[in-house]
Amino acid sequence: GADQLLPLAVVPFAYEGQDALPADVAQIIENDLKRSGLFEAIPRTNMLSLPSKKEDVHFRDWRLLKSDYVVIGSVKQIDASNYEIAFELVNVLSQKTVEKHEGLAVKASGMRDAAHYISDKIYKLLTGVRGAFSTRILYVTAEGDRAAPTYRLQVADADGHRPQVIVESEEPILSPSWSHDGRFITYVMFRDRRPNIFVQELATGKRQKIAQYKGLNGAPAWSPDGKQLAIVLSKDGNPEIYIFDIATQKLNRITNHYSIDTEPSWEPDGKGIVFTSDRGGNPQIYRVDISSKAVERVTFEGDLNTRARMTPDGRYLVTVQKNDGNYHVALQDMKNGRVQILTE
Repeated sequence: GADQLLPLAVVPFAYEGQDALPADVAQIIENDLKRSGLFEAIPRTNMLSLPSKKEDVHFRDWRLLKSDYVVIGSVKQIDASNYEIAFELVNVLSQKTVEKHEGLAVKASGMRDAAHYISDKIYKLLTGVRGAFSTRILYVTAEGDRAAPTYRLQVADADGHRPQVIVESEEPILSPSWSHDGRFITYVMFRDRRPNIFVQELATGKRQKIAQYKGLNGAPAWSPDGKQLAIVLSKDGNPEIYIFDIATQKLNRITNHYSIDTEPSWEPDGKGIVFTSDRGGNPQIYRVDISSKAVERVTFEGDLNTRARMTPDGRYLVTVQKNDGNYHVALQDMKNGRVQILTE
């Protein structure tokens, strides 16, 4: 609830320069932190002063506003395209500086990147967890005529700004996924009503078709080292999980069952894959060991479980779980099997 949010104020940064400021750095930081769902930002209209240096901070004012922290800073224009940013995170209660950076060199075109970088710094300092504000998102839009829309695979900043079209098609684009180093993407794109799996390098746009077999080609998922893809193919009759080696172009079948096996997702250590299968009747999550190909059932609670993902530390499994006709996000502890429902 809102009472558990950490209150902080991101004061508009002081600006010294000839040209218009390329981006409102403080506003981007505030939006980032609010979007995380962990912080409550003090509205600018409520601020009693707009300090840019710690010596100008009247701590009584910020205590009145019930702000635990204050972010202050400045932007200075060096020349036509170069700027310097300074910022400080101050604890209102202790009146001490938590973090201070001066002389952060930034190009005009990189002002949003710098703001996201600062957001990540603040988030890590206050939560102990690495921020994701400097990351990018991959998504598909469908626009135009509803009967025959134009599909676009796009990449944008984590806050949705600066979208770029990567691929455009008159047929559906599905299942976009990042490689772990952010250099490559994979996706399913239909050609003549048949699904094909592609791998594409973002920097160059160079694209490689890796699967165009008869039947289903879908659900590509990168291995943690970026050298392999888990994919779902039905070329031998029914949907099974295969591993495609990008360097050797070799295909290795991992599952072998008459039921549907789909939605593969790698474990962080790359030794196993969790996937959805209806081999027990209803869709549930199973794990396959890549070296032995031994399969074990992982989820037992809920009418069904799908779309499994492991947390980066391998401790928890996140699934979409159905109970009594309602869908929830569920978290299962991989050590003791305990399940927690996260959404209502």
